[in-house]
Amino acid sequence: MRRLVNIRPGPGSRVFLGAAPLALAALAYLVASAARHAENPSDKLLPPLSAMWAAWRRMAMEVDPVTGAIPLVADTLASLARLGLGLGISTGATLVLGLVLGLLPIVRASLGPLVAAIAVIPPIAILPVLFIALGLGETSKVALIVLGITPFMVRDLASQVSAIPEEQRVKAQTLGASTWQIALRLALPQAMPKLIKGLRLSLGPAWVFLIAAEAIASDVGLGYRIFLVRRYLAMDVILPYVAWISLLAVMMDLTLAWISRRFFPWDHKKGAE
Repeated sequence: MRRLVNIRPGPGSRVFLGAAPLALAALAYLVASAARHAENPSDKLLPPLSAMWAAWRRMAMEVDPVTGAIPLVADTLASLARLGLGLGISTGATLVLGLVLGLLPIVRASLGPLVAAIAVIPPIAILPVLFIALGLGETSKVALIVLGITPFMVRDLASQVSAIPEEQRVKAQTLGASTWQIALRLALPQAMPKLIKGLRLSLGPAWVFLIAAEAIASDVGLGYRIFLVRRYLAMDVILPYVAWISLLAVMMDLTLAWISRRFFPWDHKKGAE
């Protein structure tokens, strides 16, 4: 008897299985929207596609007379700049700290508890502290992203590095490798694909922290725009913006996955992502 755990869908089946839930969700939305508007034509909770398309064209193609910029373009560039800087700082710090904590037991014993303690602090809870200490500018928004995802990425990478088989370290030392050479030639190549995986998993939380910071104190950005129009119940703007953020996140995730497969093919087994 063939068991479900042994059934592996082919490429065509995977596309169908992945698209089916999305199509069902879109169909459910259309049906619910049509039903609500049949009862109340001025309903704002589930706007029809025509209303969302009109709002999208207005935000993406028309210049705001107040700012002199296209709202969607300005918001996207501002949010991506903040997110990119935060992810870049977090990735660099994670690589250095993860290698050091994973390779050196004495450092892991001294700094490990500190990293673990910082990791359990809810980043949103310290957002007011960041605003007070760093002001309402870009620094506090980037700092929230860094503090929000770096401790988890460091802990994950350090555990991956420390799990490198002891036989490999002993063999490297037998061949005369120094600590620096072990870090660069043994640990670093094995840590890089793990770092990319950790970064992919941190994209979701990073977006959450970014939108939260922009919603509280900002004058441009995707999160700022969503919380600006919510007071008018402008779901025809909010839903396209949410879809746009989701698309950006998916594109970033796919790009990181491609980079991992392109430069570290040995880390991807057949059939794995």
